[in-house]
Amino acid sequence: MANSKDDFKPFIPAGKVMPEFTFTSIILGILLAVLFGAANAYLGLRVGMTVSASIPAAVISMGIIRLILRKDSILENNMVQTIGSAGESVAAGAIFTLPAMFMWMAEWGQGAPSLTEISLIALVGGLLGVLFMIPLRKALIVKEHGVLPYPEGTACAEVLLAGEEGGTKASAVFGGLGIAALYKFIADGLKLFPSEVHYEVKAYKGSGVGVDVLPALVGVGYICGPRIAGYMLAGGIVSWLVLMPVISLFGGSAVMFPATEPISALGSFDIWSNYVRYIGAGAVAAGGIMSLIKSLPLIVKTFSQALKGLSSNREEDTGLRTDEDINIKIILGAVIIIIIAIWLLPVFPVPLYGAVIIAVFGFFFATVSARLVGLVGSSNNPVSGMAIATLLISTLLLKATGLVGREGMLGAIAIGSIICIVAAIAGDTSQDLKTGYILGATPKKQQYGEMIGVIAASLAIGGVLYLLNAAWGYGSTELPAPQAILMKMVVEGVMGGNLPWNLVFAGAGIAIAVEILGIPVLPFAVGLYLPIHLSAGIMVGGLVRLFFEKKKNISDEKRKDAIDRGVLYTSGMIAGEGLVGILLAVFAIVPFGVGTFGEAIDLTQRGISLGNIGSLIFFIILIFTLFKASLLHKERSR
Repeated sequence: MANSKDDFKPFIPAGKVMPEFTFTSIILGILLAVLFGAANAYLGLRVGMTVSASIPAAVISMGIIRLILRKDSILENNMVQTIGSAGESVAAGAIFTLPAMFMWMAEWGQGAPSLTEISLIALVGGLLGVLFMIPLRKALIVKEHGVLPYPEGTACAEVLLAGEEGGTKASAVFGGLGIAALYKFIADGLKLFPSEVHYEVKAYKGSGVGVDVLPALVGVGYICGPRIAGYMLAGGIVSWLVLMPVISLFGGSAVMFPATEPISALGSFDIWSNYVRYIGAGAVAAGGIMSLIKSLPLIVKTFSQALKGLSSNREEDTGLRTDEDINIKIILGAVIIIIIAIWLLPVFPVPLYGAVIIAVFGFFFATVSARLVGLVGSSNNPVSGMAIATLLISTLLLKATGLVGREGMLGAIAIGSIICIVAAIAGDTSQDLKTGYILGATPKKQQYGEMIGVIAASLAIGGVLYLLNAAWGYGSTELPAPQAILMKMVVEGVMGGNLPWNLVFAGAGIAIAVEILGIPVLPFAVGLYLPIHLSAGIMVGGLVRLFFEKKKNISDEKRKDAIDRGVLYTSGMIAGEGLVGILLAVFAIVPFGVGTFGEAIDLTQRGISLGNIGSLIFFIILIFTLFKASLLHKERSR
């Protein structure tokens, strides 16, 4: 494989010039960056995980550019997905940390952080992530071609190369988006039926069972697959059917911190929010740290190899279009300007040397993230572990320099947010540059496109987070925000906050036991933290995927096509629900008559509701649409 990069020829030769960085690709890319950024922010705050936007963005782009605009440039389509996927990565980094600011300021009676603060943190992290990745491109993408697979980047290139199918595949994405948007509006807008089916198990006090009948959960379960969905449900079962009844049994009429009422008076959701949530947070923290520790040998090797490759880059400038990067002087100048901005802006309470340390940490984690995703894929990138490590170090440093209390806590989260977004964007940029390398795109144009996507998504993410907080608040059952609560807990713990440490360490102990059993800790820990209703909904999607994978009397080609169409359809479902979720957040705060517009369209106010039976019937219909768009679609055309 060592000489495979020398034999490699891109799809579009270096000597051929095609439309690429065009007005159409920029505008369409920006729209998709905002769309997928907003949808993934909602999904991540609700479920605790996000999904890659590259392939759905590429397919939507092909559908619009080829069929509607009658254009035909694979590089233009690639530019759209490059810009569009940046939105998802900015959202993924932001929702890990920034909601902690909203929760603190609400607790302190200070309202909420400004839109400018949120957008600046996202922008600084996003731009640093792109800038740090650019000098690593030749070392990681070119020299290691055939060694580092970059699974998502390669898969996206394959989708674009199969562009003649773009029209029918785009219909799957748009179909999923439309169906999920309508379903979400009926369920959570009109409230014709409850989106959560819940039963208290009175004979087994403290426990409850149920399912959230929502499209995004089916989508996440289908895309992640039955194994990951099963680990999440296992975590939910341990929480809701083991820990909570035990707490209820032994707690009796006692009042135990952090609750302020006797345990016997608490329902299942009260026990979850007061006790089990901390156990889950401890498990997620331990899982993130363990994943980082396991990755340490690879991280050290990755960093040293990337730096070796970086030192030899200057000797290999071929002058070809497919070898053009943004000039290193421009990159260094931009990084210096960002360091000065971190130093001068009040949202980052650090001196000049602190800003330099942030940049050094950022470069380290960008390098690690860019190579790790090449080896194991973006979904296995231990961003949460990196974020926890950064928060621990930054909080200790701020505390050591005398910056404690509220200002120190906000400062630690701002620093952690930058690093988190740097790691997420560096991973996304490397996948996009891998796609471009296979297709024969111009790296410099892709790098500018990535920055445009970051800027658009950063401006939008502040508004999205503000809206969601105003509508429902973070840490609520509507938006559990698991990672952000975990990061908040880490900072509070280091700063000396009063936390139920016994519960946190109990969660860490469960995570260690799960690791010893050889079960992936993070999906199990997220399931332990979240209400079981979310994990049950995700498991339904996983079971549909399992059915497709195991179905008999079907050729491998048809099976693969059905599964791939299902991935596109469920990606559309996730986007559709996320967008309507944000629309409903707007309705929840817009005044109308004596209340809000959301209350005005609520049918339960008029005594109209189909109840839990209606929820289950609609959920079955939703699952049938997934079969119709994937498995049955091919059978009918056959």
